[in-house]
Amino acid sequence: MADLAGKNILLVIPKNQFDDAELSRTRAVLDATGARIVILSKSGQSAVGMNKTRITPDSRIVDWNKQAGVAGKYHAVLVMGGKGAPKSLWDDDILPQILTDHYRAERVIGAIGLGVAVLARTGLLAGDAAGPDDEKFLAELEQAGVAPSPDAITHYGNVITARDADAATEFAQTVVAVLAET
Repeated sequence: MADLAGKNILLVIPKNQFDDAELSRTRAVLDATGARIVILSKSGQSAVGMNKTRITPDSRIVDWNKQAGVAGKYHAVLVMGGKGAPKSLWDDDILPQILTDHYRAERVIGAIGLGVAVLARTGLLAGDAAGPDDEKFLAELEQAGVAPSPDAITHYGNVITARDADAATEFAQTVVAVLAET
C-alpha cells in the first residue's frame, strides 16, 4: 500500500443513514496509508448509519476549509452514500462548490453508492459512472446525461465512482493509486 502520509482526504457523509460498509471499508484502506482523514456532514453532529454505526464527524461541510492541520485544498474529496444521501447531500449548496473547486485544482474527487448523484448534479461526470441500481439515482444520471456503467468502478482522470459497499475496497485502492501518482 502506498504511503500517503502528509496527504489530506475529505470524506463527506450524509447527516444520517450513511452506508456503514461503504464508509468503514473505504476508511480502512485510506487509514492504512497514513493519510489524514477528515469526515464532515451537513450538521456536523453525531450520525447514525443504516446499520446503526454511530460516528461523530469532525465538523460541518460549511467548515470544510477550517479544519486543523489542513492548509489549502484536500488531496481528495470523496462523497459517501447511503439512504440519507438524497436527503442531506444531493441538494447541499456547498458540496458542489467544494467538488468543483477541487476538480479544477486537479485533485482527486470521487463518490460511492448514492453519493455519486452529487457528482452528476455538479456536472463533473462525463460518459458513464458506477452507481447503485436505484430508480431515483438512475434518473439523476439520466438528467445529467451520464450513462450507468456496468462496472463496479469507473475511473476517468481524477474522477472515481463506485457502485456500492461491495466495491468500496477497490474504490479506496483506486483513490490511493491515483494519489500515489501525484
